[in-house]
Amino acid sequence: MNIKQFEYKPLAHYSYAIVSNGEMAIIDPERDPKIYYDHAKVLGAKIVAIIETHPHADFVSAHLQIHKETGATIYNSEKLGADYPHQKFDQGDLLNIGNCVLKAINTPGHSPDSITVVATEGDETALFTGDTLFIGDVGRPDLREKAGNMKAKREELAEMMYDTITTKFNNLPDDAMVYPAHGAGSLCGKNLSDAASSTLGTERRDNWAFKTQTKEEFMDTILEGQPFIPSYFGFNVDINKIGANNLEPAIDRIPFEKDATATGLIVDVRDASDFKKGHLSGSINIQGLSDAHKFETWLGAIVQPEEAFTLVIDNEDSKQYILERIAKIGYEEQLKKVITLIGEDLVKTPTLNLQDFKTHPEQYTIIDIRNASEVADEKFFETAESHPLNNLRKTAQTISTDKPIVVHCAGGYRSAAGSSILEMALKDVTVYDLGESVNDFK
Repeated sequence: MNIKQFEYKPLAHYSYAIVSNGEMAIIDPERDPKIYYDHAKVLGAKIVAIIETHPHADFVSAHLQIHKETGATIYNSEKLGADYPHQKFDQGDLLNIGNCVLKAINTPGHSPDSITVVATEGDETALFTGDTLFIGDVGRPDLREKAGNMKAKREELAEMMYDTITTKFNNLPDDAMVYPAHGAGSLCGKNLSDAASSTLGTERRDNWAFKTQTKEEFMDTILEGQPFIPSYFGFNVDINKIGANNLEPAIDRIPFEKDATATGLIVDVRDASDFKKGHLSGSINIQGLSDAHKFETWLGAIVQPEEAFTLVIDNEDSKQYILERIAKIGYEEQLKKVITLIGEDLVKTPTLNLQDFKTHPEQYTIIDIRNASEVADEKFFETAESHPLNNLRKTAQTISTDKPIVVHCAGGYRSAAGSSILEMALKDVTVYDLGESVNDFK
C-alpha cells in the first residue's frame, strides 16, 4: 500500500491517502480537497472511500464535499450520529481498498465515537489513530462535554482512554506504523512530539500512556494541565457531524471592497508592524499572512462562533489565501466582507519607550496574556496580571487603567492581538505591545 501523509502546519493537522491497486481511501481530510484530487490524479487512482476517525473539533473536514464530487463512500463510527450519507465503520467492520484491508477498532477516549483504522497489506500494518494515540501522548478527554451527538464528561472519557490504551492495541505488532491526526502544536493534546509518525513498539516503550500504572494514576495525568479550549471547537464538532458546504462556493460569496472602511467587529490580519502604523478604530490584530502564524486557532479563540466580523487584508492578492484559512474552521459564514484600507482616519498604536519600561516597570500595569499553564511554569514579571488571550475580551474591563498598560506574551505574536483588544476595550489608557522585546526579559 502507498501511504501519503498531508500536513497542514498552522493547525498541526495530518491527513492521509492510502492507495492500493488503483483505489484510494482518504482519512481525516482537511477543508480543501484539491490536494487529495491532485494526488489521486498523479497515481491514477480512484477515490472510493473517506474515513472520519471522529468529528474533529479543531478543523472542518471536506468529507461531504469529496463524497458529493467523487461518489466515494464516507465511513465513520455509527456512534457519531452523522447527518450525512455514510456507512458504519465500527469494531469488526472491514473495508477493502485494492489489495489493502482496512479494519475498524472502536477507541473511545478523546471522544466517545473515536475509531482507529488498522490497514494491512502483506506484511505491512499501519494504524491511523486519529486523536486517540499521538506520538508521545494521547488525545485530551475534555472536548465533548458540550458538543456532538454523544456527550461525555471528561472523567468518563479519561476512563475510556485508559481502557482503550490498555486493551485495544494489545494484539497488534510492534512494527505497525502509527499515523496520528495531529502533531506538536495542536490543542488536541498537551505533550505531542515533533515526530510525524512512529511505530507501535516505540510508543509502547516511550509514550507515558503505555507505562504500567493504575487507572487513577492514568486519569490524573491525562486530566491535569490540558490547554485551553478555543471557542470554536464545539462549533466545528457540530459542523463535521452535519458535513460542511463545498469550499469554493462558500468563500466566493463573500464581498470584497477595496479602499474601504468598516464598523462593528473588525479582524485585521496584517503584520503587526503595518497594523501599528494605521488601522481602523476597534480592530483586533490577529496576524494571518504567514503559515507560521497560528491564525485559525486565535481567530476561533477570540471571535465567537456565528459572531459577525469584517476582515482587513493588506491587498487583494491575499484574499483567497486568507479566506481559505478562515474556512478551515468554518468561520466563512459569519464573515460580512473583506476590505483593504483607504488610508484615512486610521489609528496609530503608540510605541513603548523600552528603556523607560526597563528602568521603571512599576510605573506600568503589565498584562501577561499567555495561557495559565505557561504562567504557572514561569513568570517574566512578578507584578504582571494574568489575563489569558482567549478570555481577554471578557476580562478586559477588570484591568486597572490608572497606569499605562504593557501587554506581553512569550514571543510577540499573541501580544499583538492582546494589545489591540485592550486598545479597543479601554478608552482612557495608553496600551503598549511589548512584542518581541519580551525576549529581553527572559
